[in-house]
Amino acid sequence: MRLTQGTFSFLPDFTDEDIRLQAQYAIDQGWAVSVEYTDDPHPKNSYWEMWGHPMFDNPDAAAVVFEVNECRKEHGGKYIRVIAFDSTPGWESIRMSFIANRPAEEPGFKLIRQECEGRTVRYTIQSYASDRPEGHRYA
Repeated sequence: MRLTQGTFSFLPDFTDEDIRLQAQYAIDQGWAVSVEYTDDPHPKNSYWEMWGHPMFDNPDAAAVVFEVNECRKEHGGKYIRVIAFDSTPGWESIRMSFIANRPAEEPGFKLIRQECEGRTVRYTIQSYASDRPEGHRYA
């Protein structure tokens, strides 16, 4: 199963040049760019681990590609994403995020159905990868 989170998630994986172009667009808009990684890509897990520091005053997108590649060296078997934060008053949130690296195997999610009182049915989404301990979820 291919995880589809963030911008461009339905497109083929980005090359380093594609990452550089999108990072340069974010920088040109005045957004701060950061690199994050995780081994638990659940849709509600918005708190990924940050790689390095946010690049607030970075004028060069090549530095973003460098940081992505450094993160790949240590966490290449995990999900890595690039995010762009807009600090403009009124926005002050993530304006763009995209996955820059995926594990070789993406096990997907299962739907857990729970029968409750009356006719109430609750559903939960759980990643198959979360059955394994943190740090051992992907190759």
